[in-house]
Amino acid sequence: MKLKPQFLALVATLPFFATNAFATNGYFMNAYSVTSQGNSGTSIANFQDSLTIASNPAGLSWIGQRFDASATLFMPDREADIVGNGAGADGHYDGNSRKSFVIPSFGYSHPVNDQLTAGIAVYGNGGMDTNYKKNPYASFNNTGSAGVSLSQLFISPALSWKYADNQSIALAANILYQRFQAKGIGGDVFGGFSQDKNAMSNRGNDDSTGVGARIGWSAKVNDRLTVGATYASKIHASRFKKYEGLFAENGSFDVPENYGVGLNYQLTPTLSVAADYQRINYSDVKSVGNQLDVAQVMAGNTFGTANGPGFGWKDINVYKISATYQALPKLTLRAGYSYNDQPVQANQAFLNILAPGVVQQHVSVGATWNIDPKQEVSLAYTRALEKTVHGSISPAFGGGQANLSMDQDILGVSYGLKF
Repeated sequence: MKLKPQFLALVATLPFFATNAFATNGYFMNAYSVTSQGNSGTSIANFQDSLTIASNPAGLSWIGQRFDASATLFMPDREADIVGNGAGADGHYDGNSRKSFVIPSFGYSHPVNDQLTAGIAVYGNGGMDTNYKKNPYASFNNTGSAGVSLSQLFISPALSWKYADNQSIALAANILYQRFQAKGIGGDVFGGFSQDKNAMSNRGNDDSTGVGARIGWSAKVNDRLTVGATYASKIHASRFKKYEGLFAENGSFDVPENYGVGLNYQLTPTLSVAADYQRINYSDVKSVGNQLDVAQVMAGNTFGTANGPGFGWKDINVYKISATYQALPKLTLRAGYSYNDQPVQANQAFLNILAPGVVQQHVSVGATWNIDPKQEVSLAYTRALEKTVHGSISPAFGGGQANLSMDQDILGVSYGLKF
């Protein structure tokens, strides 16, 4: 309990240095702690630290009292190529004006008694960042650089109830703070299709908040098999008022619901394998899921209106598998692989130059070194393999192709303290 004031101080300062993550399952993070990064995000039944709150808070019942702090370095490479465009937009566009991002996270778990465990986690749920010094939309009366930046921070207090010797159920609040800005897109190409072109771009940062919930369940089926399930509700966030001419429903940008199941199996005393399935329902958020359809826009569904255009993202399934090996009494090794469906539709590629979340495959490795019985340090490296979506551009924007590419390097380091 002596840790509490210091932890709350960290929580209080996080919104001021929360930075833009370029996340990996669409715009969601692939993993929320460094230990789970080493396992490519398998964490619904693979409980390793207090950041389990972010994936399955029922894991709190099995990890004891501990504090975890981490920093993750994201190094994305995002590019676009426009070819065959009749409006003169052809060219290669580099969105990497900023090349790296540091994402902090913290977690704390505290058993209240034999059945109840309380905890709190602070972490980046996801985000997006692009900055094209050479504006892809310059041919449509846009000047200066173009891009967007979105960061989503969650503060999640949680309570887990071990209602049987081998089962637990938990509830966590997802308290959302998010920040957004867009620039270089309010000219003829999109501004002419907006209910308010003056509230579409170049308005600086805007903030939004909201509250949702995550529930989790876990069971130790036997000495070898652990299973888990988790569900996070949609978060109805306050509007980005500065961008009510961009996002549907007058600047609304909610966080989509997501859910999943997982298992962890102890093959030998030193080797375990884990697998997760996750579903993210992007299409249920209009500003993300609605398509940019020129016919619908001409019928009155302009940017910012109730049924205005979004980025046309589809719902995705995410599949993860990993292995954890106790190589030495003090050394744990990890590896994992994950695959997710493609959220970006080819016929929506022109607008998604701003948000090319096209990565689908991740390969990761990691390790934990136990300094002593109470302290540990962990490292993880993830490679998000390069993916290109070859997209088409509507004739209303000059036709041709918009080809989006992205890959990432992700490096995390964390410190864990057991009590």
